[in-house]
Amino acid sequence: MKNLRLALTALISLAGAPGAFAHATLDHAVPGVGATVQASPSELQISFSENVVAAFSGATLATAAGAVIPTGKATVQASSPDTLHVPVGRKLAPGTYVVNWHVVSDDTHRTSGSYKFTIAP
Repeated sequence: MKNLRLALTALISLAGAPGAFAHATLDHAVPGVGATVQASPSELQISFSENVVAAFSGATLATAAGAVIPTGKATVQASSPDTLHVPVGRKLAPGTYVVNWHVVSDDTHRTSGSYKFTIAP
């Protein structure tokens, strides 16, 4: 009986733990992850599984060969606190581009990742 109570106590205490280990993960993006689009985007929209803090979050854009493309400062709008908005500084030529992102979620966990998209000629 004592072992059963101990096991139940451990199980109950672990039930609340997943939230403590949560991190913002990439949910979706515009242009989409691996997508092929016909026109140059005016901004990148990168949405996450949790709200993010703009002051500690951002993204870089580069060609597949590694040439960095200038972007504006990443922002988060009050109406969509889980989405980074990154202005693209110029019209992009056809080709493949790499987005490298890093975010700090509201719970102060830092995550990062990357994805590619292609602009078709």
